[in-house]
Amino acid sequence: MFAKRTNWNLAPNRLSEALAAHRAAGKPLLDLTVSNPTECEFEYDRSAILKALSNPAALSYEPDPRGLESARRAVAGYYADRGEDVSIEDIFLTTSTSEAYSCVFRTLCEPGDELLIPSPSYPLFDFLADIQDVSLVRYPLLYDHGWQIDFHALEQAITPRTRGVIVVHPNNPTGHFAKPVEIAKLNAICSTREMAIIADEVFLDFALEESRPPSFAANRNAPTFTLSGLSKISGLPQMKAAWLIAGGPQPWKSEALARLEVIADTYLSANAPVQLAMPSFLEQRHGFQGQVIVRVRRNLAELDRQLAAQKASSRLKVEGGWCAVLRVPATRSDEDLAIELLATKGVYTHPGHFYEFPSDGYLVVSLITPERRFAEGTRRLLGVP
Repeated sequence: MFAKRTNWNLAPNRLSEALAAHRAAGKPLLDLTVSNPTECEFEYDRSAILKALSNPAALSYEPDPRGLESARRAVAGYYADRGEDVSIEDIFLTTSTSEAYSCVFRTLCEPGDELLIPSPSYPLFDFLADIQDVSLVRYPLLYDHGWQIDFHALEQAITPRTRGVIVVHPNNPTGHFAKPVEIAKLNAICSTREMAIIADEVFLDFALEESRPPSFAANRNAPTFTLSGLSKISGLPQMKAAWLIAGGPQPWKSEALARLEVIADTYLSANAPVQLAMPSFLEQRHGFQGQVIVRVRRNLAELDRQLAAQKASSRLKVEGGWCAVLRVPATRSDEDLAIELLATKGVYTHPGHFYEFPSDGYLVVSLITPERRFAEGTRRLLGVP
């Protein structure tokens, strides 16, 4: 009696079972996978956040399919601060980037149509695609002194049913940004084949180098959807506020905006109190992001110090985001290694196969883990005295 699209294998994997048993037994745990910023000992302006939620205007209901103008102006101001011109008429507010993906998938795809997705990447996409009856086709990211898109494989993966290319900028978990030459190549491929670029930029502001990578939000050279939100930008995942921006050449953009407006008007999902608070919440990003960048750099420096004290493992280059990828001896499956680290050292990491790394020998750790926990966890992981 249930839909085939939700016929997932819901049985927990061996690592999940081991973690649940570890916690049930009350054993000490050093979690190096934490990604919820509200659990990572960052300081927030609590009074400003709570005050922003007490706006009397929230008692009135003034629905707008795109979202309240004041909130969209705040989002446009965020991009203006980056030197990028985004019209408030091109912005739609959603409760999450997951919802924004759903809007894009429904706008672009018939059931069974295809979207190209990078590999490695975060596993959430499979569920989003299944729910929307979309098929995902992987294109590889290659590592050679840094990450890059395998454009030959990407073009080979295109079929008559391909509707777009998903780009995570920077990628999670590899932490690499699409380079200007890669963006130009993506524009050429998508504009020629009438495909859209779908750019996920939730980690855009967390670049570790001084140069600031450009956003796809101002891209005019190919049909483009750009997704982001407060979950990462301001470290406020509980506020459920995100956005979707349509960009690209006319008249494609006008048609995309018209179709998105019908979808948005059907759901009217974004709630008024949070929309009214968005100018304040976006202002909070400055203090939050400064703390994150400091911690990520310190944790990377500590990781590099420990890696230099041994010879078995190394880390891959990271340009931004909150993760580090460790290359470890592939003497067993990554899942077996993660389970052993949990059982014998009380350290929880993500195995590479969780993100579809093409082979064993990779572990992923979170760089926003509080510093003392990170230092002790990686020391145990690497066996550094």
